[in-house]
Amino acid sequence: MKVTSVATQGGYGSSNWVSSYLLMFSDGGRNWKQYRREESIWGFPGNTNADSVVHYKLQPPFQARFLRFLPVAWNPKGRIGMRIEVYGCVYRSEMVYFDGPSVLLYRFDKKFVRPIRDVISLKFKTMQSNGILLHREGQHGNHLTLELIEGKLVFSLNSGNVNLPSTKAQSNLILGSLLDDQHWHSVYIEQLNTHINFTLDKYTQYFQAKEHSGYLDLNSEISFGGILTIGRSLAFSHKSFQGCLENPYYNGVDIVELAKKHKPQILIMGNVTFSCPQSQIVPVTFLNSKSYLALPGNSGKNKFSVSFQFRTWNKAGHLLSSEFWHGSGKFVLFLQDGKLKLSLFQPEESIRNITAGSGLNDGQWHSVSLSAKWNHLVVVVGDDTAVLPLVPVLIVSGNTYYFGGCPGNSSGYGCSSPLEGFQGCLRLISIDDAVVDPILVQQGVLGSFRDLQIDSCGITDRCLPSHCEHGGECSQSWDTFSCDCTGTGYMGLTCHSPLYEQSCEAHKYRGNSSGLYHVDVDGSGPLGSFLVYCNMTDTAWTVVPHGGPDTVTVSAATRGLAHSTTFAYAAGAGQLRAAVVLAERCEQQLVLSCGAAQLTDAQDGSPLSWWSGRTNETLTYWGGSWPDAQRCTCGLEGNCTGSQYHCNCDADWNAWSSETIVLSQKEHLPVTQVVITDTGRRHSEAAYALGPLLCHGDNSFWNSASFNTETSYLHFPTLHGEFTADVCFFFKTTVSSGVFMENLGITDFIRIELRAPTEVAFSFDVGNGPCEVTVQSSTPFNDNKWHHVRAERNIKGASLQVDQLPQKIQSAPADGHVRLQLNSQLFIEISAYFGTGSSMTYTFQEHYPLSENKSSFASSLHRNTTLTREMITLSFRTTQTPSLLLYVSSFHEEYLSVILSNNGSLQIRYKLDSHQDSDAFNFDFTNLADGHFHQLKIEREEAVVVVEVNQSAKRQVILASGTEFNAVKSLALGKVLETPGADADTRRAAARGFTGCLSAVRFGRAAPLKAALRPGGRTPVSVRGPVAAAPGCAAPAGPGSSARELTPRLAGDAGRPGPAGKGAPLVTADGRDPAVLVVGGVIAVVIFTLLCITAMALHIYQQRNLHKENESEISKNEEC
Repeated sequence: MKVTSVATQGGYGSSNWVSSYLLMFSDGGRNWKQYRREESIWGFPGNTNADSVVHYKLQPPFQARFLRFLPVAWNPKGRIGMRIEVYGCVYRSEMVYFDGPSVLLYRFDKKFVRPIRDVISLKFKTMQSNGILLHREGQHGNHLTLELIEGKLVFSLNSGNVNLPSTKAQSNLILGSLLDDQHWHSVYIEQLNTHINFTLDKYTQYFQAKEHSGYLDLNSEISFGGILTIGRSLAFSHKSFQGCLENPYYNGVDIVELAKKHKPQILIMGNVTFSCPQSQIVPVTFLNSKSYLALPGNSGKNKFSVSFQFRTWNKAGHLLSSEFWHGSGKFVLFLQDGKLKLSLFQPEESIRNITAGSGLNDGQWHSVSLSAKWNHLVVVVGDDTAVLPLVPVLIVSGNTYYFGGCPGNSSGYGCSSPLEGFQGCLRLISIDDAVVDPILVQQGVLGSFRDLQIDSCGITDRCLPSHCEHGGECSQSWDTFSCDCTGTGYMGLTCHSPLYEQSCEAHKYRGNSSGLYHVDVDGSGPLGSFLVYCNMTDTAWTVVPHGGPDTVTVSAATRGLAHSTTFAYAAGAGQLRAAVVLAERCEQQLVLSCGAAQLTDAQDGSPLSWWSGRTNETLTYWGGSWPDAQRCTCGLEGNCTGSQYHCNCDADWNAWSSETIVLSQKEHLPVTQVVITDTGRRHSEAAYALGPLLCHGDNSFWNSASFNTETSYLHFPTLHGEFTADVCFFFKTTVSSGVFMENLGITDFIRIELRAPTEVAFSFDVGNGPCEVTVQSSTPFNDNKWHHVRAERNIKGASLQVDQLPQKIQSAPADGHVRLQLNSQLFIEISAYFGTGSSMTYTFQEHYPLSENKSSFASSLHRNTTLTREMITLSFRTTQTPSLLLYVSSFHEEYLSVILSNNGSLQIRYKLDSHQDSDAFNFDFTNLADGHFHQLKIEREEAVVVVEVNQSAKRQVILASGTEFNAVKSLALGKVLETPGADADTRRAAARGFTGCLSAVRFGRAAPLKAALRPGGRTPVSVRGPVAAAPGCAAPAGPGSSARELTPRLAGDAGRPGPAGKGAPLVTADGRDPAVLVVGGVIAVVIFTLLCITAMALHIYQQRNLHKENESEISKNEEC
């Protein structure tokens, strides 16, 4: 059946339940496979009591005849107890078995018309690592083939073009690994014109063939199981498939059904049967280095033989050992450096060794045979044979063979070796020509064992798909994988972090002098590094030379015929584009000399010369001219030779004239081609020299942000760094703690914070529980100096480095969750904790002319202001009910109130007409006073109000009281004493106020919390009672949280609280807000390279965009 979901429950009326279990499935009962919920997660969380039902939908579903539930953990106060229900549906199966030298050929109808869309689907199961599954060819050697090669599925497309090198004539798509595991695997191939989708199980690759490439010009027949020659004789150029196919379809045609009915479209050659025999081979998994299998031997014989097959990723480990009869010797068979070695010990003889095979840790099955008789010992590994002569001492077989490690009480030679036991799979074990049945071992009838998984091979390929980025080479052992980043230009556990700086500006900041340097313009993105010259003057100039001639001379060309020169650069087009976009300014100099050669036709004004840039557009402007103007700089400035000319060359003098042209339109640079046409007349010639591309500045390195106005904030889209993400920035501060950034999911999160003056912490959770990496310093970080932070989290673990301090690394747990799943915005924001009875009031009124601060929201709100729309956002955490989250009042007794009612539900009151009752809306999303972090967004467009909670639940309501909010006066957070004209529920909630954490509060462009914390603010914000800056509402306050009172401490009153309850604007003795250091320092007094954060997310999408210029407009000379 097709199994789609499972459900578990504890034992009825008992204290017995299973809290964790493994799920295995099989179609024969002797070879099982574990179901994995994620790439590295094997187990299922079970029950927490005996009564509740825990249900799991299986993605993807699977087909099986047998299921096995293996309890891993259970209630410690009870016993194992499980009630199980399996959900699924009937599964139709049509199978065909190929024994090796057999094939099934399907010929299409004679009226066959090639469809626009071709679809091939099937399932296969085999124990062989090589074999043709299907093949289709054309008349000219072109073909497509689906083939198993060393356990990987290869889809090959060959154009048959003999004039092309083999690497271009054939395209290979490779999916999967270890597919010779005797389990079913599904294949789906879809071809639409030149587009091909190739899917194996749940992984898909996409490919587009070239037009008229010959890939798709194929005959009207397809073969399964092998390849037939033209003469239809049973000859094969590749190894044929041995195994089972299930439900093979071509464009909806059931191939097996046609074959069963002996339809004329089907040609069968060889032994093809329509059932799938169940294999009796039972694999055994050695789970760890202590695993062993002890099997009895035929003791006292003068000969012995042992054979088996193994597969592993480990380079070293004990495979087999045994002592001979009556102490006549012993042997150990082991892997070392991927080779099989045999060490033989005999009395009064030195240890002798022989070696056979190599590269045996490739995950493939390898056959091993060991035999001894009289005076020689033979080891055979595949086709490699090694013989060890024996001294003339009679060898007599012992009574026990140990596979893998040794029992705990064993002290034999093989057990005292520093090598650990074998980790991997064994099968087809035979001792003295007698096949061993591992099921008897499992049942306790034969031998003994420890830490084995019998009837399953648990090997996994951790390098497919590879998590090594940027071309890093993946290698693996049984438990983990590693990446070799040599020659990639990247470093780190997964070759994610760039080895080189992003620009010459960054090199200059590091103190480097002028010279040749590699730069990686997109950091950890897909573009590689390239070599540039960095000219470190007052400005760091990036110099990218071209490979064209220094000077190009053009003469005696027929008018109208173009003479063009192409200029190539060491960097690719994508790298050049990224470098230009990253720079503040780029330019390229072109020195143009001409003798009787015009740039523009004097008669009709058509261009006679032009140039092209990286966009491949034809460009006819020169120098500082506008892109749409067909003239040079002198034509714009009116100082050309002759006022009627647009360029000096247009004067058409017989004498030489020249112009130095500086091209500086970034979107067109660098120059890739220059075309000159007017050199066909007598004595007409031209010459030009193109300089290198010059760029300076770094929009990401000096892209800074400061929370120094009430409208400053930084929010980014959700970070989609499921497997890899990195963050880098600079900061300086004088406060002791605060959150730099955080992003949340349902349970997952990622956060970087200043935990203490000498400690920076990077914490996250991907489902394995919170993980934390900290860097501690002997000197404080809050010294008002710049400090650089770089954090990275990947599938291998996490790293954190601050300045030049040693990098700290935390490894990820083996076989744990690896996906970071977030759903909120990534934010760098202010949070504040409101104590009982506290409040903060933000007053909207006109303090100064609008021209003084074009971004001031407060200056535009006064008695004559009417709002027909607004957007309100806030985040909070509280357990108090009722609570007033936000209250906005007007001079006309109109108001907006946002309330949590007695049961924690959300209520919103709008009163937009003082002569009518307020509009009251109740939203039963959930209990929002549950102590968890919640996000609220309210958008009004005239009478339509849309409310969204936690970026998921959304509701729309219509106002009846009006559409205009007139003369907005103030916004209050916490307790409100005066609520003129408010309804009873609003007054009751206002009297209670709010106790808890508020964050990211905004009304339009006004940000009240930031206004309270910003330095030298002109908008009056008054605070009453205990209001403290908090490191973040998303994390619950704990013993380690460090909140700071916002109420000021006045000069002369050191150590005493400020005038709490007086309602005075926040000031200090030096006129600065004391808590702005939390915002302006820790959270972002200036966060340099803030684009590194956006680049981190954008790298996941493998695209680059500029940071929006309107997110942070700060003067380059401004001290942040």
